[in-house]
Amino acid sequence: MNLIRPKLPAAEALRERFEDVRAHSLALAAPLSAEDQCIQSMPDASPTKWHLAHTTWFFETVLLQPHASGYQVFDPRFHYLFNSYYEALGPRHPRPQRGLLTRPSIDQVHDFRRHVDRAVLALLERAGEAEWATIEAILTLGLQHEQQHQELILTDILHALWCNPLLPAYRAPAGPALRLAASAPPVHWLARPGGVVEVGHAAPGFCFDNETPRHEVLLRPHAIAHRLVSCGDFAQFIADGGYQRPELWLSDGWAAVQAQGWRAPAYWLAPDDPRLASQGVPAGWQVFGLHGARPLEPEAPVAQLSFFEAAAYAEWAGARLPTEFEWEAAHAAPGITQMSGHVWQWTRSSYDPYPGFRPLAGIAAEYNGKFMVGQLVLRGGSIATPQGHTRASYRNFFPPAARWQFSGLRLAKDL
Repeated sequence: MNLIRPKLPAAEALRERFEDVRAHSLALAAPLSAEDQCIQSMPDASPTKWHLAHTTWFFETVLLQPHASGYQVFDPRFHYLFNSYYEALGPRHPRPQRGLLTRPSIDQVHDFRRHVDRAVLALLERAGEAEWATIEAILTLGLQHEQQHQELILTDILHALWCNPLLPAYRAPAGPALRLAASAPPVHWLARPGGVVEVGHAAPGFCFDNETPRHEVLLRPHAIAHRLVSCGDFAQFIADGGYQRPELWLSDGWAAVQAQGWRAPAYWLAPDDPRLASQGVPAGWQVFGLHGARPLEPEAPVAQLSFFEAAAYAEWAGARLPTEFEWEAAHAAPGITQMSGHVWQWTRSSYDPYPGFRPLAGIAAEYNGKFMVGQLVLRGGSIATPQGHTRASYRNFFPPAARWQFSGLRLAKDL
């Protein structure tokens, strides 16, 4: 048997990356109490503790059990508790009831993580060259998967804290890393000639299966806004009665406005909101974020919008949302700004498979493909997205009514 470790720097770099990503998840959870980490504020969100355990379950189930000889599972019951949606792996605890899992405790979840981490590092240490390619591919997918859940840790706890009448902050507003960045210049339009362009992942390195295969698409001549729509821009839409004008809305969007009572983006607090008055917050519109309720910054990108709100604003502005292919083609265009690191940007593209799409092999076949119906594509990356996680071809996706993510918009128009 060949027990020669892969040559450095590949093995050592992967080990360091594994340790860094796993440590970052714990760092994101560190400001939260045990009570915070157990709460589930809606069926679409999951408790922090569940995220910490589920990402660990992924490494145990997909990497260690099939590929680490002699590995002993930490607790067989966890397979049922922390499977997410993998039908091939059997039944699972219902998603809307994850907040009922007061046990295992957060300490037990941390023990689970340490157990799996030790086993993964041991596997890297003894892996032979013949099995290295398989282990590297699975481990890389697992790290990308955990980074997706790192973003969900933040967006899910933000929704839970928003539901608390005290409007507690996730973290004190000292660090700039989680702050929405401002965009001062007025918007201007970048003309795009159209034509046949290639889209999809092509560069070396990791990508998800939904970014492939690379293929050609035809773009019509169009223009795209050089920056994101700001809070100040969106406030004008509100002041002009945007939420009271059915002619601006798609039918399902207008139904959502009426059913949900939408009058502003999620987490915006009107000056007369009783939660602000009870805490002595200064008058004026406030926006609730990871640093708590803060005065609205007119130049900050608007966030927490559904696709319906983004489309209605575009209609009001005499424009439209870009397609995902227009967005990708403009990603590196001269003059374009705020393409990543602010908010996910709704596009007018349905989340469909690319021509010739084939899902990943094995268990990971369920990762993306089975969700390709009834959802819209978002591009870019938000302030909650781990640094280095996204790329020009990255396709995020949510149903059109979702507004609990850091999701905003950029305008486009036909020429």
